[in-house]
Amino acid sequence: MDAVVEGLEPQAATAEDAARDATDAVDAGPGVTPLLAGNRLSLDLYPGGCHRLLHLCAQQPHQLLEVEFLQLSGHEDPQLLEATLARVPGSLPRLRSLVLKGGQRRDAGGASLRGSLTTLPAGLSGLACLAHLDLSFNNLETLPACVPQMRSLGALLLSHNRLSELPEALGALPALTFLSVTHNRLQTLPTALGALSTLQRLDLSENLLDTLPSEIGGLSSLAELNLASNQLQSLPASLAGLRSLRLLVLHSNLLVSVPAGLDRLPLLTRLDLRDNQLRDVPPELLDAPFVRLQGNPLGEAPPDPCSPPGTPVVREMPRLFLTSDLDSFPVTSQGCSVTLACGVRLQFPAGATATPVTIHYRLWLPEPRLVPLGPHDSLLSGVLELQPHGVAFQQEVGLWLLFVPPRARRCREVVVRTLSDDSWSDLETQLEEEAPKRLWAHCQVPHFSWFLVVSRPVSDTCLVPPEGTLLCSSGHPGVKVTFPPGATEEPLHVCMQVVRMASRELRALLGEPEGAVSPLLGLSQSGDPSFLRPVTVQLPLPPGVTGLSLDRSRLHLLYWAPPAATWDDITAQVALELTHLYARFQVTHFSCPPRYWLWYTTKTCVGGLARKAWERLRLHRVNLIALQRRRDPEQVLLQCLPRNKVDATLRRLLERYRGPEPSDTVEMFEGEKFFAAFERGIDVDADRPDCVEGRVCFVFYSQLKNVKEVYVTTTLDRQAQAVRGQVGQWSRVPQDVWTAAGALNPTSSHPKVSFYRGAVPEEVPEEAEAARQRKGADAMWMATLPIKLPRLRGSEGPGQRLGASLSLAPLNLGDAETGFLTQSNLLSVAGRLGPDWPAVALHLGLPYRELQRIRHEFRDDLDGQIRHMLFSWAERQAGQPGAVGLLVQALEQSDRQDVAEEVRAVLELGRRKYQDGIRRTSLAPGDLGPSGPSASQSLEPAQA
Repeated sequence: MDAVVEGLEPQAATAEDAARDATDAVDAGPGVTPLLAGNRLSLDLYPGGCHRLLHLCAQQPHQLLEVEFLQLSGHEDPQLLEATLARVPGSLPRLRSLVLKGGQRRDAGGASLRGSLTTLPAGLSGLACLAHLDLSFNNLETLPACVPQMRSLGALLLSHNRLSELPEALGALPALTFLSVTHNRLQTLPTALGALSTLQRLDLSENLLDTLPSEIGGLSSLAELNLASNQLQSLPASLAGLRSLRLLVLHSNLLVSVPAGLDRLPLLTRLDLRDNQLRDVPPELLDAPFVRLQGNPLGEAPPDPCSPPGTPVVREMPRLFLTSDLDSFPVTSQGCSVTLACGVRLQFPAGATATPVTIHYRLWLPEPRLVPLGPHDSLLSGVLELQPHGVAFQQEVGLWLLFVPPRARRCREVVVRTLSDDSWSDLETQLEEEAPKRLWAHCQVPHFSWFLVVSRPVSDTCLVPPEGTLLCSSGHPGVKVTFPPGATEEPLHVCMQVVRMASRELRALLGEPEGAVSPLLGLSQSGDPSFLRPVTVQLPLPPGVTGLSLDRSRLHLLYWAPPAATWDDITAQVALELTHLYARFQVTHFSCPPRYWLWYTTKTCVGGLARKAWERLRLHRVNLIALQRRRDPEQVLLQCLPRNKVDATLRRLLERYRGPEPSDTVEMFEGEKFFAAFERGIDVDADRPDCVEGRVCFVFYSQLKNVKEVYVTTTLDRQAQAVRGQVGQWSRVPQDVWTAAGALNPTSSHPKVSFYRGAVPEEVPEEAEAARQRKGADAMWMATLPIKLPRLRGSEGPGQRLGASLSLAPLNLGDAETGFLTQSNLLSVAGRLGPDWPAVALHLGLPYRELQRIRHEFRDDLDGQIRHMLFSWAERQAGQPGAVGLLVQALEQSDRQDVAEEVRAVLELGRRKYQDGIRRTSLAPGDLGPSGPSASQSLEPAQA
């Protein structure tokens, strides 16, 4: 029995070798045999794929006649691509699937770039067997004329193009079962669409449709209809005749009514009507469990339609919903309401601009040069740029920005900050709450620039006239500034901010129980900083101190104004008037701006203590963590967390991740840069703005997520990613995931990741123990945490090239007889699914609620949605029989025959290698016998 068990080890290894051989066959070069893998020809991941195909067509090998699946990149030269496609009908007569997608290349921000494809040669209509055509992520403005002539076409994918209409000839496709035209610019649909009697799935989401033709009710086989994120105000009654309909998605439109009878569709399992303008729906829909109605003004009274005679008719303001592939929109004198893909809303009133103007927008990741923060400010959003800069509107434009709810709200306020005339200023801001965790900052802007949302201490402002006035703090009523008559000749704007320090933190700093401080007062003004008459400032005495019992020798009034580095004790320079509860003094100017602080302590060097206390007010206590995914140990998650959130976050993460305890508490400033560096020979190799000199760069913002994930692979694995779609680019995966590649030193049994503040260190210390001794306030090192790389397989002799033998833990999806799907194979599948992933997920058995959660967690990140869905499903299926078959079945049910065939090809190679391994080890079915010494000895060559 022992011999049989041992014999399974080389067979399992053989299955993994088969998966690697499947990818090596594609990557071997321009030869005929390596490029042709069975009936598939995948050239979309190769530079010069068109040249390779033309070379094959010129040679005319007999294998070319068997090709049924062809993939080319849409990023090829347009003329070369057209010439290559013209050769396809004559050279590949049995072609069933043609994929000409763009999207493999990405811009500096990680967004997918469109391909160069704008049309197709007319000769492609001669592909009599073509059943699957994918033209997604290209620049098609009209549907090529040859497409409606492809009579065998069953699946047509046109997502992420620039189509504004579809031709009537599209209704002549008798075999079409799946049509996807998402993320385009469709405004109308052809009436002939209703003639597609075999159509089962229709996805028209993320377009500009405002009406539907009544002929759509003729789609007798339609099971899924997605019309989300359009501009529909009504629906045709014929929708109630779609007796095969199971899924109807209509969220994020402008619907004010729905046709009767939708609840009586016999197979309908989900009707999504969220985020529309429905004020009333039929009672049967209100009670139906499959209907979703959140985000509608249900029960609210409509506006009064009655108007006095002669009242001019006001045209309704146009509403635009921008998709993720659009970065601009037009605005006319009529005005419009715009919702950007990132969630930002704008409202241009009528007459805001006299002439048409095109508005461009971009959402920037926060970094110090784009985020101006005061000493006690916190960032709550990304940075929105609206162009053209500085162009003044004739009426102010409404702007709504989403932001993260701040953790501390007492005596703080949320404002929108903008750049105007080369200086940053805060706009008057109102907060609107759509849900407990969905908050909007609303303001009016006169022109466009950069905008961000910050939390700051409450600012009280007033206009000081020559007659004088009184300025009081709204958060601390005891803080007042009195401006006497004649203090100024011209009106001045004065601003006050007050910050309180917790008594517990102060006592820990001073080391004395009776020490106390007043609130910190900051003042600023516009214009001349000097006053004509002295201004009286009132501060409350420190807590626990009264004017009747205090020791004046222990009372210190401190003053600070930038750019000074220290706080000055000015008690002896002012006439300090004390009452029972307050201290008053007079000043003649506000400069730089000044800050005043009243201390009560027995310490003598109060200025130095005040500097430390002021820094403590601005510091955030955080912990650093480094975790590895349990079933994917080469994926390392690095995160900086506020101390009070560590336990809750770890409880949530440790279901999927494992790793060491978090670091000791570290203190960091808002907007401070820090870096993560892998030690023990692992280098980060990534062409990204957040990778500096081989280190991973963070910018700490206390209210935002400070998290990144890296893949730690060997150089060999990184080269193999050419087969997985990683050539010359970095895929955009959840929360900034990229690849950290490097060769491991033979002594690297315990690699580590260290975190450093300030600038990138010239050298990373080899031993964490030596670095730990540098605990001064200015030390760059913050923490070092260990990580565990997957075990090395094979011999561990010191002379071996460990980088070549490093093997990551297999996912074990499948079994030895039917074949394994490794992590590399799943990455390849994920890279091919694109916008079809929700259908695949539903056929895999994932509940719709989980799909919604994934969409929300990785919004604006399509690759992140796909990978998270596929790998979370695979983790649950690991070790379960029939998992691979379930995946193939789900791909087929989702009309992704091309991907299903690829999976079958990988499995077939694995089965062949498995059978060869059995024959090599004399364990063929006819030769199986009792286990014994001879059987055990026969395994040695295979294991070697």
